[in-house]
Amino acid sequence: MNRTKRAISEVYWTLLEEKPYNKITVQNIVERCQVNRNTFYYHFKDIPDLTEYSIMDWTDQVIKNNCRFGSPINCIIPIAQEFVKRKQAFTHIYNSSCKEALIRYLNEVSFYIVQSYIDSATDNTSVSAKDKAIFVRYYKCTFAGIVLDWLAAGPSYDLIEFCQKICYVFEGSAKRAFQRLSDSFPDGSLMDVSEV
Repeated sequence: MNRTKRAISEVYWTLLEEKPYNKITVQNIVERCQVNRNTFYYHFKDIPDLTEYSIMDWTDQVIKNNCRFGSPINCIIPIAQEFVKRKQAFTHIYNSSCKEALIRYLNEVSFYIVQSYIDSATDNTSVSAKDKAIFVRYYKCTFAGIVLDWLAAGPSYDLIEFCQKICYVFEGSAKRAFQRLSDSFPDGSLMDVSEV
């Protein structure tokens, strides 16, 4: 990893905590980072490119630092804590033209944590890959939706407490769902929804 590139990204995160995305200029970044404009443009095409890189790098670090998960609460809380650490920055990105990049990487990190949990929860079971994929998609969308709702709310509520309560209330639901799936569709085929 290029040290200068990472330093520019870290300064950018700091600036995002201080002011909205559309108020940050390349000049702000290079002054704070103590590099010249050419150095910035050597590493990044523009601020949207820096934003994409910064979110991608953050996602990679979250995945790298949380590579082993056990229970759902151990999957979700570390990620929620990472969002809370930079809540103002993420709120500014969410309210900017770079919102799509944030959503894309939120989906990536959500998919990773859910896939890791589902793989460990279904280890030594007969749950098919197709059925695992259903659960991964459902829980990924649920977690990503919670974070997006929190960002849309400005973030006006305690994300970590919210996630802890959700994990507590739904504790064991994934295992029950896998069991019901196994009991209801032992051959792996889904019933015709028109029969329901």
